[in-house]
Amino acid sequence: TFLSTTFAFANEKEIVSLGANLTPKQQEEMMEYFGVNPNTTKVIKVTNEEERKYLKGLVPDKQIGSRAISSVYVKLLPQGKGIMVDTHNISWVSKEMYANAMVTAGIKDAKVVVAAPFDVSGTAALTGIMKAFEEATGEKLSDEAKKTANEELVITGTLGEKIGKDKAAELIQKVKEEVIAKKLADENEIANVIRDIAKQLNIKLTDEQISQIVQ
Repeated sequence: TFLSTTFAFANEKEIVSLGANLTPKQQEEMMEYFGVNPNTTKVIKVTNEEERKYLKGLVPDKQIGSRAISSVYVKLLPQGKGIMVDTHNISWVSKEMYANAMVTAGIKDAKVVVAAPFDVSGTAALTGIMKAFEEATGEKLSDEAKKTANEELVITGTLGEKIGKDKAAELIQKVKEEVIAKKLADENEIANVIRDIAKQLNIKLTDEQISQIVQ
């Protein structure tokens, strides 16, 4: 049976990342919610220290908290399937925000479920998503891309408070698409793209918000 379990791990391109501070009962709850068997699905843990690595200085300490609670289920999908996201008990980050940030981090073709046993902001869950994806693929994501993805998530979330989550996610996605398509690197040109797209979407942005998005 040992061999068959190891074999199952090797074949199952699905990983669960649990917040390291969940109680055993909460861990069980999360596994049940994800619908996975702990004997055949590989489980990794994410600590609050790991979550802080990319969020330090981006969000108030209070928002990161001191415990790792968010948990994540990641399943690799066939090439070209894209990214699918679902959430449960995540209050601040929307599915689209996660999907956008995952693309920035270099994640492709994956089904992701982000959940917690009670209401959490969800900011720190991106660390668990990236760690689980690396574990499932056996490949490392670039540190720079991971840092940028976290910055993007925080900026979109902050914008979401002012203009609504859906509009914030749509704005960031459209800006990214245009900047990449036109290969823009000049800050003024990027700022103009942001202004144009904000106008199309009927979103009013302050100069400070525009410069945050440019960065």
